[in-house]
This record gives sequence, C-alpha cells and structure tokens, in this order.
Amino acid sequence: MSLKNKTQKELEAKIEEMERFIAKKGVGSDYLSKAERVQRELNLALILGGTAAVLGATAWAVYKLRGE
Repeated sequence: MSLKNKTQKELEAKIEEMERFIAKKGVGSDYLSKAERVQRELNLALILGGTAAVLGATAWAVYKLRGE
C-alpha cells in the first residue's frame, strides 16, 4: 500500500469519526435523534396499518365468498 493510499484511508477514518461525534454531540443532535425516532415509529405504524388493512380485506372477501 502506498503512502498516499494509507494517508487517504487514515484521513477518511478520522473524518468519519468526527462526523459520528458531531452527529452524537453536535448542534441539533437532540432534534435529529427525535426526528429519527418519530420516523421509525411512523414507519412501524404504516406497516402495521397496512397489514391490518390487507388482513381485514382478505377476511371480508372470504366472508362474502362463503355467503355467511
């Protein structure tokens, strides 16, 4: 590995480390973590709601086909 490549990899590692630190402790990090949590909860709600709708539609279709 050449010195240029080694230096580049070390600098990229340092930059990534600094970005993680800023994301964790920087300005707006609390807002970002709250927004990520809200997005996760919204995604879960959409998945569960969609699943419930599909199951409900399937149950309704089966009920109607059997004529009960």
